[in-house]
Amino acid sequence: MRIRICVAGVTGWAGSAVARAALTSDTVELVAGLALDQVGEDLGRVLGAGPLGIAVVPDLAAAMGTPFDVLIDFTTPGSVKARAMQALAAGKQVVVGTSGLSAADYGELEAVALAHGTGFIASGNFSVTATLAKHFALIAARYLPSCEIMDYADAGKIDAPSGTGLELAEAIGAVRPSAIGVALDRIHGYPATRGADIRGVPVHAVRLPGFVLSFETIFGLPNERLAIRHDAGNGAEPYVAGVLLAVQRLPGLKGMIRGLDTLMFGDARS
Repeated sequence: MRIRICVAGVTGWAGSAVARAALTSDTVELVAGLALDQVGEDLGRVLGAGPLGIAVVPDLAAAMGTPFDVLIDFTTPGSVKARAMQALAAGKQVVVGTSGLSAADYGELEAVALAHGTGFIASGNFSVTATLAKHFALIAARYLPSCEIMDYADAGKIDAPSGTGLELAEAIGAVRPSAIGVALDRIHGYPATRGADIRGVPVHAVRLPGFVLSFETIFGLPNERLAIRHDAGNGAEPYVAGVLLAVQRLPGLKGMIRGLDTLMFGDARS
């Protein structure tokens, strides 16, 4: 029996790619989709396929009229938390691909999931190759004491760092904070240019036209450096496989799994 999914942000860049993949999937079934645009339009036609007899709805309350198992959310930082909490409290499993949530937000979501016996999987990046880059960086952090993260995105991205950069910094900081050469209170000029301190790891967010989403973890030792970098292209297809993997792992999950790397490899800190 296929897992029934509802996609929030179904007309968006990533959400539409996930929804189109679901139309030909043997493991998931697209039964609902919500978006703020094209409300009332046939979802199949919106996705460039044949009619499905499913209308695009404006919110989760309307989507709840159709039974589904998993909510997949690719929307905006300002709306994802409330929607995910609503779904978890209603007994739905949730996959969160929207960036912009803090560690405190994830803690609140996990508490709701545990209270209602539901589960969710969240990742700043569902690309398998990006997940490998993060996994390799976490392994390197066990042996190399000093690193900094460069987080690149388009000029219009409203969250900084990206969900990918934030998740990576928090995960590396959990392995060990980065050793720095000069303390920030001893920096002359503009200490903010040394980056944001996220769990003891300096993070630099670059926002310029021409980037989609890239990140680089740079480790330094005397007379040598190691750089682990991932660059995303213009299409959202790389995120689909990771999302569908997460959906398949959700049945029976209670609580939270954060990071596709944790789902795929377990905890790289040990």
